[in-house]
Amino acid sequence: MTESTTEAPLRVVLADDAVLLREGVRSLLEDEGISVVASVGDGTELLAAVEALRPNLAIVDVRMPPTHTTEGLQAALAIKHRFPDIGVLVLSQYVLREYATELLSTESVGVGYLLKNRVTDIDRFLDSVNRIAEGGTVIDPEVVRQLLSTSEKQNTLSSLTPRESEVLEAMAEGLSNRGIAERLYVSVSAVEKAISAIFDKLGLHAGETTSRRVAAVLAYLDKS
Repeated sequence: MTESTTEAPLRVVLADDAVLLREGVRSLLEDEGISVVASVGDGTELLAAVEALRPNLAIVDVRMPPTHTTEGLQAALAIKHRFPDIGVLVLSQYVLREYATELLSTESVGVGYLLKNRVTDIDRFLDSVNRIAEGGTVIDPEVVRQLLSTSEKQNTLSSLTPRESEVLEAMAEGLSNRGIAERLYVSVSAVEKAISAIFDKLGLHAGETTSRRVAAVLAYLDKS
């Protein structure tokens, strides 16, 4: 008898107090064969579900009851602290710079921060879900742009060429060298050369993984 090679479906916990959005995301994921093992409305329920079910990924709204401030973010940080192998994708209505840097500075694998309107770009959203579940890092392009534009290191960043700035933005989003090359229609070797120049100019050393590179860039941008 031949053994089945079918992979187990990705298991996800959803947390958002907006029922319509939560159920819409659930339907989208389940249509793609992703198993939504719990769907909850606040941070306490989220932590209980994650502890009981140990999913591959938690998708979390930043603001949830009772105060609708940082409950979701605090739950996401707690998940990464207690269960570092579980991916966390935080969804936010707006670009909240401090939330993004706090989450991404955990230096753990499998984290993401996206604006909620990215959910409507179904293919890109599903790609982000899978990349985070596999240990990757995904940062919303608008968050990256604001991190770059509000950084107090503008004098140093201004030394980057336009191409290097494009590569830095794509790198901070979590793209691999090949992914950057495909986005910018250049060779992988050209990307590698640009990354080397970026780290030289920023005084950083490139790590071995995409998530380490992103963490290094964000840490640099967030320094005062």
